[in-house]
Amino acid sequence: MEKFVIEGRHPLEGSVTPSGSKNEVLPCLAAALLTEEPVILGNVPRIRDVLVMCEVLERQGATVEWIGENRVRIVAAGVSRTTLDADLCRKVRASILFAGPMVARLGRVVLPPPGGDVIGRRRLDTHFHAFEALGAGVDVSHIYDIQAAALRGADIFLDEASVTATENAIMAASLAKGTTILRNAASEPHVCALARMLVAMGAHIDGIGTNTLRIEGVDRLGGVEHEVESDYLEIGSLIGLAAVTRSELTINKVRPNDLRMIRMVFERLGVATKVDGNRLIVPGDQEMEIRPDYHNQVPRIDDAPWPAFPTDLMSVAITTATQCRGTVLFFEKMFEGRMFFIDLLQGMGAQIILCDPHRVVVVGPQTLKGTRVQSPDIRAGMAMLIAGLCAEGRTEIFNVHQIDRGYEGMDTKLRALGAKIERVSVE
Repeated sequence: MEKFVIEGRHPLEGSVTPSGSKNEVLPCLAAALLTEEPVILGNVPRIRDVLVMCEVLERQGATVEWIGENRVRIVAAGVSRTTLDADLCRKVRASILFAGPMVARLGRVVLPPPGGDVIGRRRLDTHFHAFEALGAGVDVSHIYDIQAAALRGADIFLDEASVTATENAIMAASLAKGTTILRNAASEPHVCALARMLVAMGAHIDGIGTNTLRIEGVDRLGGVEHEVESDYLEIGSLIGLAAVTRSELTINKVRPNDLRMIRMVFERLGVATKVDGNRLIVPGDQEMEIRPDYHNQVPRIDDAPWPAFPTDLMSVAITTATQCRGTVLFFEKMFEGRMFFIDLLQGMGAQIILCDPHRVVVVGPQTLKGTRVQSPDIRAGMAMLIAGLCAEGRTEIFNVHQIDRGYEGMDTKLRALGAKIERVSVE
């Protein structure tokens, strides 16, 4: 066990390069099961969820080799097992992503319920409905047994724009017989990146970036080299971090078009950013004043599927708002447990009203005081790290393996920028 020990109120300075996208690399690792040929992924973050997914691949019979610090080679030619390891699956939500490739390649998958963050109910019905539409049989009891002698293309309307269900359906349909039309599909950047990788492997996918995908099934897919994009969620976290510490930071390797809504939301909090090619600059002299709606109404920030503000940045935005002048309502529409870290911020001195499981009102700015807290999940853990960096005194964050699941070497990156943060072993 480890904890972070942070001394707050130290300004940061310099440039930082975000790691590869966790939400992109996890389905790309699963997609390696679709071919017997080598798949090489670059810019892979060495985070806990990635390491668990690699271990799952090895248990199924694939060879996984790190050929560089952030480069991994997978060969799934020897994969024959159809049952996934229950203990490993409990460690990572993304284990559900093995279902599509394994049913398409082997005709069956026996999948224990996946783990992941406890942020509310995370239904899997959309996955199962998509598999059934493609001709698979789904037996749901204490485990999930999905079988198909042959998958066949279908016209599928997803009952929600689920990212992982879209990814599972795309992977399965790529090796199905005939044409699949996938409607109400998720279109987040990492979904598009997976689709582009599959196309490079030989898949036929039209409509990438839209909510309707047309997939012509092929008989086989080949190997590929794929470079994972920078994590736009880490970039959003770094924007909030720079703002609350009043630091000027340059964030490298960004895709500006992926950041439009994120930048708009931070602008409503009084946090400006500037784009310079593929760099994003966060000035140190921020206004930090919440912009009211017309007629001086309290503004509302809510989340929704892409291209709306991502749910994974709600915790960071709320923490940033505690340091901004004014009042703002946050409406978390997607997960009923996302807000259950608010008491940790209140314990540090934040003025926040928890209206119900989905809505909070933040009044700022408030001086935060260092304290001892637990990291409840990946994104709330990052939010508490940001709070600790702007708080007076010393903050200790326990359960940091949660942060490590989604952010690669964040303490090392922050120390390079001047932060006073140490990783300490805990008995």
